[in-house]
Amino acid sequence: MAEPLPDRKRPARQPIYDQFNRANIIFLTVCTAQRKPILANHAAHERLRQCWQEADHWRVGRYVIMPDHIHLFCSPARVDHLPLKKWVAYWKSTASRQWPAKEDQPIWQMDGWDRQLRSGESYSAKWLYVRNNPVRHGLVDSPENWPFQGELNVLFWHD
Repeated sequence: MAEPLPDRKRPARQPIYDQFNRANIIFLTVCTAQRKPILANHAAHERLRQCWQEADHWRVGRYVIMPDHIHLFCSPARVDHLPLKKWVAYWKSTASRQWPAKEDQPIWQMDGWDRQLRSGESYSAKWLYVRNNPVRHGLVDSPENWPFQGELNVLFWHD
């Protein structure tokens, strides 16, 4: 008989597994507190882009900002990078302090969800899924029409 799965309120954190000098790309999802729909606007989009650029231990690749959550791909930017959880806490804190609408506080849920990608096909497949999120939610007819997405850094995959 199988052991029951643990009842988790927070995600389990796995270390980044460095394999044979291959790129380490993490798929990260971060939600707003109480899933408030406060992110899909130009001021929030610009604020988040600035915070990700300032938080230079990790590089943000492709991302989609939905009204109440963010999907992004990131990769360590340096050998002595902060752990992912600390990096996320840093940019969330910075964004909160400089948030354009103070009445939106608190901005973030406590944790996020992350998963290390295992192959280049996984990166491409995950991106196609993430990119279509605004269409699945009925926000636009085509992913190209969603204004709150982009790519800050090209994250190369080396299989």
